[in-house]
Amino acid sequence: MASSADLAQAPPARARRGRHPGITLTVIAAAQLMAVLDITIVNIALPHIQQALAFSTAGLSWVVNAYTLTFGGLLLLGGRAGDILGRRRMFVVGVLLFGLASLLGGVAGSATWLLAARSLQGVGGAIASPTALALIATNFAEGRARNRAFGVYSAVAAGGGAIGVLAGGMLTTWLSWRWVFFVNVPIALAVALLAPLYINESARRPGRFDLLGACTATLGTGSLVFGFIRASEHGWTDGWTLAAFATALVLLPYFLLHERRTAQPITPLHLFRDRNRSGSYAMMLCLAGAMFSVFFFITLFVQNVLDFSPLRAGFAFLPISVSIVAAAQIAARNQVRFGAKPFQVTGALLVTGGLFWLTHTSTVSGYAGGVLGPTLLFGLGMGSLFVPTMLTAVSGVAPHETGAATGTLNATQQIGGSLGLSILVTVYGAASRHEAARQLVRLSDHGTAAQLAQFRASGRLPAPYAQQVLAHGIASAFTAGLVFAVLAVLIAVFVIRRPATGA
Repeated sequence: MASSADLAQAPPARARRGRHPGITLTVIAAAQLMAVLDITIVNIALPHIQQALAFSTAGLSWVVNAYTLTFGGLLLLGGRAGDILGRRRMFVVGVLLFGLASLLGGVAGSATWLLAARSLQGVGGAIASPTALALIATNFAEGRARNRAFGVYSAVAAGGGAIGVLAGGMLTTWLSWRWVFFVNVPIALAVALLAPLYINESARRPGRFDLLGACTATLGTGSLVFGFIRASEHGWTDGWTLAAFATALVLLPYFLLHERRTAQPITPLHLFRDRNRSGSYAMMLCLAGAMFSVFFFITLFVQNVLDFSPLRAGFAFLPISVSIVAAAQIAARNQVRFGAKPFQVTGALLVTGGLFWLTHTSTVSGYAGGVLGPTLLFGLGMGSLFVPTMLTAVSGVAPHETGAATGTLNATQQIGGSLGLSILVTVYGAASRHEAARQLVRLSDHGTAAQLAQFRASGRLPAPYAQQVLAHGIASAFTAGLVFAVLAVLIAVFVIRRPATGA
């Protein structure tokens, strides 16, 4: 029997049917689509989930955050696992775990059950997603072939969120909210069966797992996000809010110290010595928060203010999906000619313009001017950014650290999304409370007898007044998101350096 050392040094296994780049890329992209799509596919179904499982408003936000936090917090460990145990092997394990968790989520009978399933989905995604990106480097030669593969992968990663909202609308309207989870099961099974046939395995590297680093990173980030969400409802002086921030203040610095001292960290800090790579990580951290928030708040706006059905709300996001995919393909095809920086600067400026437009959201905003225009601008910007940012993150990285580099990139996206959304939800909550008090005065002064009776019976503002509160809160949240986008522009302009040649 071969020893573990022999296995670690064994040459990479080959797919039994040779090289089929089209099928290989399809299998990898399908797994990434499943992981990214699940971040937003539940957004459209959230009102139905809340009604079916008796979620509170605060609890409902954890249907999103339970997934993104475990996903982002464990991505670094997932990338490391692929380096040590084999990327294809861990890719299959992650996909199957994701499919199992999706099945459990679809049959959930309580809020606690669903949140546990969402957390397990995040674990599966954290294993599959970084190994999927690293498998592109394993299966495609550097140069034009790899750039094209990254272009397809990036289009899926960028457009998956919008596709998820569209699919969520269809499934919720035609079937039920449970199918936003069930849909992952056949995809996971197909990917797990095809991967050993068409994806080459990577060489396994000897090493150890940095479990302490993974735990401190995940718990520290989770505490930070919990603190912001708790503050949005209970205030900044609440005991749990303060305890959460204190925990994050201890764990996150300790994570950095531990990573500096340990022999085999999940995040090799020397990866950040490269200025362009660090700048790209920082840009992804800022822009992911803005991206998650656009999908979250626009979904609320079109359903609760514009009164769209779930299906119509899903189709309302189709243009942004097309713009993201189109811009990602253009960026991929022109990387060699122009380099990464022009696309990063242009993309960040477009995102900033789209968010600035969204800060003017109000109850009189129609779909064409209030949603379609700014989200198209936003989509073109995000699509322009994904390919150069991904290529910069893995450029010049040693083969045995590809998993760590891609895991760090994905982690900054997921953690940035969770943290950014929690900050914007906090801004939304504060602005909404202020506006609700103002609308209550308006109701008392100008409301009809029927509206006043409705408020006294339910304690909730009638629809016209509640829509004003929602729209004001959303506009305030986008103002905070605009700050993230401006930071990304500054990073793209002043931190990212353009190479001497466009290669």
